[in-house]
Amino acid sequence: MVCEADEIAFDRNTVIIEADRIEKYIYFVKSGLLRAYVLTDGREITFCIGQEGAVALSMESYINHQPGYESIATLEPTALYRIPSEKLAGLYKTDIHIANWGRKFAETEIIRAERSLIPHLSTTASDRYENLLNQNPALLNRIPLEKLASYLGITPPY
Repeated sequence: MVCEADEIAFDRNTVIIEADRIEKYIYFVKSGLLRAYVLTDGREITFCIGQEGAVALSMESYINHQPGYESIATLEPTALYRIPSEKLAGLYKTDIHIANWGRKFAETEIIRAERSLIPHLSTTASDRYENLLNQNPALLNRIPLEKLASYLGITPPY
């Protein structure tokens, strides 16, 4: 079973995954920048940034076939590879290498979530900014200030 991905391109500020819908695709970032966010009290709270090489999906849709809680949007012009979730699930059943990739992907996502959540609970916004500056300084020039502030858990200036 061969699963070819569609390459698609989006302009800046395009929502590719919408909250409260079942998402049928998994996206791989070829180029560009994405953010995952939730709407809380009328405010968008960014909780994840994905750049080249990242995978973008609604975990709730992917695992439980339920509407997701998050939206995912582009922060700059972005090229993605798109694969239907059902085709990937079929590959898991027929190709041990793809199934092992899926397992490793899930493990990596758990670690990424821990590395994101624990600092948000145990460090200051200043520390989180310093950490981002040390780990990926080029990313700071690609994220709009208000989205960066949301991601770091601080109120943007108005």
